[in-house]
Amino acid sequence: MTMIKRLDPLSRAGLAVLLVLVLAALGSVVHLGGDPDEIVGPRLQAPGPQWWLGTDNLGRSMLPRVLEGIATTLLLSSAAVLVTAAVSTGFGIVAGYAGGYVNGLVMRLVEVLYAFPAIILAVLVAAVLGPGQLAALAAIVLVTIPLMTRLVRGAAAAVAQRDYVTAAIIGGARMPRVLGTHVLPNVAGTVAVQGTYALSVGISVEGGLGFLGLGVQPPQASLGMLINQGAVYLVAAPWLVVGPGVVLVLAILSINVFGDGLRDRLEPRETRSLT
Repeated sequence: MTMIKRLDPLSRAGLAVLLVLVLAALGSVVHLGGDPDEIVGPRLQAPGPQWWLGTDNLGRSMLPRVLEGIATTLLLSSAAVLVTAAVSTGFGIVAGYAGGYVNGLVMRLVEVLYAFPAIILAVLVAAVLGPGQLAALAAIVLVTIPLMTRLVRGAAAAVAQRDYVTAAIIGGARMPRVLGTHVLPNVAGTVAVQGTYALSVGISVEGGLGFLGLGVQPPQASLGMLINQGAVYLVAAPWLVVGPGVVLVLAILSINVFGDGLRDRLEPRETRSLT
């Protein structure tokens, strides 16, 4: 709670929007807006009091489908980021602390992944694994691991040079103890900040794969897949794209804004003199 109070108003607004999206995702689990697969009215009905976001090409209400899309996109992206955080933290602190050939090997592997544009790498993963949730999950992990690993490695290398780490080594502490007791707690802020960035990237990747038809497959809905399906009727029924599109933009924007505020609190910049 103290950390939230220390955030600037814009970051708190971003967090508030993100929480609303999480609540909307939870609401979809209990079919708060209705059954996303139930045909409730005429095809391509414009938004109104009865159907707030209109109906799709089969006569299904768009509101529960967008809620389901939010839940699917957030769940997939969050699960992928948790995997990324675990892998990147493990490799990053070992590389930063050990240095030498261990650091070189980890960084070369990371640079190979980093050389691929995100969407190209995601499409390659989907081509190998086939369209579906597994492909989206693996693509997000492979896209987000390189940058987080590099930043965690840099933070761990800086911590490894500090006096209390040297004292622990002289005192006979083994590498696992040093990493768990001294290095990991001091890079946790970097992991948290980069986790928010990775989440926004993950949502973008999932949306891109869904739009290309390589992500989540029908009948399950995701934001990217809904945009893909609505693009066919963009002229006749633009609300099919506007609803999930606006939510997708809000999700990415709110996470980035909140992440910026979190970075300012957990990784404050040093004041530098201009003279």
